[in-house]
Amino acid sequence: MDIQEVEKSKAFISVEIIEYVPNSVVVKTILKKNTGNISLMSVDSGEGLTEKTSPFDTFAQVIDGQAELVINGKSNILKTGQSIVIPAHAPNLIKPNGRFKMILTIIKSGYE
Repeated sequence: MDIQEVEKSKAFISVEIIEYVPNSVVVKTILKKNTGNISLMSVDSGEGLTEKTSPFDTFAQVIDGQAELVINGKSNILKTGQSIVIPAHAPNLIKPNGRFKMILTIIKSGYE
C-alpha cells in the first residue's frame, strides 16, 4: 500500500490520481493520521476483496464505475457519485461490478 500522502494545499482530482492496473487492486493514501485515514482504491474487473470487519465506521464513495457492497449480508449497488456508511463491527465485502474507483474514509475518534 502506498502510504505517501498527497501534497497539501495543492488541488487535485481524486479520480485522476489513481490508475487502474490490470488484474489488481490499488490503494493510495490521501491522508493518514492516528484519528483516521482517507484512501483511494481502484479495482480492476474480476478482482475483489475478502470480507472484513472494522472497529470503526467507514464512509465509502464510488467515484468511477459501479461496485457492490455487501454489509451484514445485505447487498448495496453503488454507482458513480453514490456513497454509503459501513457501520463499525459490520461484516462487509466490496465486490466489483466491472472496474471501479472509490474513496474510503475511516474516522477513529469518538470510540473512546
